[in-house]
Amino acid sequence: MNRQILLMEYPKGVPTEGTFQLVETSVPSLEEGQLLVKTLYLSVDPYMRSRMSTAKSYVEPFELYKVLQGGVVGEVMESKNGKFAAGDVVVGMLGWQDYSVSDGKALHKINPDLAPISTALHVVGMTGMTAYFGLLDIGKPQAGETVVVSGAAGAVGSTVGQIAKIYGCHVVGIAGGREKCSYLTDELGFDAAIDYKETENLLKSLREACPNGVDVYFDNVGGDITDAVILHLNQFARIPICGQISAYNATEIDKGPRNFVHLLKTSSLAKGFIVNDYAHRTKEAMTQLGQWVLEGRIKYRESIVEGLENAPQAFLGLFSGENTGKMLVQVAERTRSRT
Repeated sequence: MNRQILLMEYPKGVPTEGTFQLVETSVPSLEEGQLLVKTLYLSVDPYMRSRMSTAKSYVEPFELYKVLQGGVVGEVMESKNGKFAAGDVVVGMLGWQDYSVSDGKALHKINPDLAPISTALHVVGMTGMTAYFGLLDIGKPQAGETVVVSGAAGAVGSTVGQIAKIYGCHVVGIAGGREKCSYLTDELGFDAAIDYKETENLLKSLREACPNGVDVYFDNVGGDITDAVILHLNQFARIPICGQISAYNATEIDKGPRNFVHLLKTSSLAKGFIVNDYAHRTKEAMTQLGQWVLEGRIKYRESIVEGLENAPQAFLGLFSGENTGKMLVQVAERTRSRT
């Protein structure tokens, strides 16, 4: 049988278990040019919340009563496509299901011997490239500058901070909880970390952690945290806007624009982006990120939830901060090896 997770509603506010439904169907058969992919890992990402709505966005909404889609690392079980063979490990956008049929056009082979295959869904994949392009192309960090990262213990934020350290910056992460903050400073080499859940005065904590002001703010969350950081911007600061997770489940649109007067006073740049803007530079990013990982200059963590049936809970956990590093769902183990 082929288990699938369907989207049953466009939720108002925070999605619930009723937003999803697990169903069973038969494993599809192949036509010429197709391949059958068994899901090994699937990625859950905050941007998926924007696809659970008919509101205009940079990506098409999910269809109701259809299989949800996301980043998947899978194993080719059967192939009628000359470019792929049984046993190949591939990455691409596929369904939240045990087995998917693909024509191979959106799939890329990965080498299981170079790095754990799950990393193709984060540090050397989409989230790593998001960090790489957002920080380097928009943030343009210079040695000695101060870089602040919100959502710093997540998959994107933790990579941003480490790249900023490679470039010689003073790096401050904002995260929720003592354990996450210790992870940033003790394991990843951030110069300081602010626990936004515990601090009594975020503005004061920012002043203490950033005595020379903020030159680059990598914004993953928006809301009150972003409001506070903007008050500490230096002249000609840069703000890559990667995510606004604080607002994804809001039932009303925030009043705004927020704090634009401070951008005016400091001649600062705030620019939104998505990783697909840089699709033509994918090889550049993956090569450099892979090298940094091999050299130990970029470290990572994974929060892995077991079982396809638990994918909705893993997704919802993103909005309550349950993950440190990349949130993944392991659906199955590899069953074949190439000889």
